[in-house]
Amino acid sequence: MMEFELWWLLAFPLFFVLGWLAARVDIRQVVTESRALPNSYFRGLNFLLNEQPDKAIEAFLEVVKLEPETIDLHFALGGLFRRRGELDRAIRMHEHLLEREGLAEEQRLRAMCELGQDYLKAGLLDRAEQVFGKLLETPQHGVARTYLLEIYVQEKDWKKAIDAAHMLEKDTSKPLNADIAHFHCELALLEAARDNPDAAAAHLQQALSINRQSVRANLMAGDLDAAAGRHEGAIANWRLVETQSAAHMALVVDRVLGSYRQLGRLDEGVLWLRALYARQPSQDVFNTLYLAVSETEGAAAASQLAREELRRNPSLRTLDRLLEAQLVNAEPEARELLQVEKNLVASHSQRMMRYQCGSCGFKAKQFFWRCPACGRWDSFDPERREGDA
Repeated sequence: MMEFELWWLLAFPLFFVLGWLAARVDIRQVVTESRALPNSYFRGLNFLLNEQPDKAIEAFLEVVKLEPETIDLHFALGGLFRRRGELDRAIRMHEHLLEREGLAEEQRLRAMCELGQDYLKAGLLDRAEQVFGKLLETPQHGVARTYLLEIYVQEKDWKKAIDAAHMLEKDTSKPLNADIAHFHCELALLEAARDNPDAAAAHLQQALSINRQSVRANLMAGDLDAAAGRHEGAIANWRLVETQSAAHMALVVDRVLGSYRQLGRLDEGVLWLRALYARQPSQDVFNTLYLAVSETEGAAAASQLAREELRRNPSLRTLDRLLEAQLVNAEPEARELLQVEKNLVASHSQRMMRYQCGSCGFKAKQFFWRCPACGRWDSFDPERREGDA
């Protein structure tokens, strides 16, 4: 034991000396490398630290001119230009890289991928598709398929989008069944617009076979049935939505009540709607129920319903409905003031009621299955809410 401790004590100074020598070598290497970098590089770093990105970019461009072998800096600047929206400069940067002789294959493929993204962001979809198509037989095939899918969606080429999504699923093992179901729904819309309901129905069946939780497919199937006068079938399809997503019933209630009306069974529809409202007390469901109660049971019942909703969930929209019900039986001298109040509340409420994307926050008066701002599917809340217009 004593011999080991003595050896360890003798070796310790040796370890210290070796560590000191290694540190000296590392420091000298760092100093040598830093001296080899142009002053523009350090000026660029200083500008970045001082939050002056424009001056930093110009400094780094000087580095690129002085040190053309700085491949990583080329990539960094190209990506920065793209994020800033300077797409012409990003494209030139990545095209310049691809024109260089002696570029390693891995770097060439990376430059192609970056250039494809530049084209895509610039809206040059044909060029982007051409670049990513060339990458399909390379190690970048997974990334290429992802961007090709985005291109086909932007072009609304839904058949190509379906094929690309299936191939991407095989490449990445990432399930895209919800997106593919939407692509079939888009094809169903096109067939319905061409007055080809059978082909539209076939696409909707494919959508549901791929994604049993496709709210949109059941909603559209109900629309096809209603358009053909098959209101019993339409009601059955629409009511299935509640088993998939209760919140999406806000998009369905007007349709269901319309078909009950067409069947001459409006009272039955109101009973169903009251039961739904008890389970799903959203503002959109309330609004439809209020109009139905006002029509079938009169202003007093509608007013009572609005009072209960106002206590449960105060909102300008509900207040507007309460004032509307009170106007029906208002005394002549009070009617004028009530009408002014209702107009003010209704105007403000209509400006504030919006659908909103849960991904990027984009707001719209109409509902979208795919957000126009961020491109996400199923990101919109199906219930309109009051908020800043």
